[in-house]
Amino acid sequence: MPQILQLTPFVLCSSLDAQIDFYSTRLGFTCTFRQENYAFLRLEQVAVRLLECPPRADGKPLGDNQSFYIDVEEIDALYAELEGGLSDLPEGRVRPPFDQPYQQREFHVIDEDGTLIFFGQDIRPR
Repeated sequence: MPQILQLTPFVLCSSLDAQIDFYSTRLGFTCTFRQENYAFLRLEQVAVRLLECPPRADGKPLGDNQSFYIDVEEIDALYAELEGGLSDLPEGRVRPPFDQPYQQREFHVIDEDGTLIFFGQDIRPR
């Protein structure tokens, strides 16, 4: 059977420059490719594809009802590493690490256009 390599979600954005800056400076991603309205960003084994789009006709943020999950190890250490870049975001855009009833430890970040990014670690007893 052919090998599946990775999932790279498309993240819609109103300003490619603003989103590249957000993902790079606040979350540690590196922009590896860019053209007029598209960019490819990578953070270790995770990647996202940013796509600049016109505003929605209903006026809602482009990221409304859009989210993705990044599985990590050492979630508290990762959060501590990113916390400096997240600390000045407006209230409600960052939720610090906490344990979920489904045995994941998570923190959440909302990007510039409202996309919810989950970072999570499996905390089931081994």
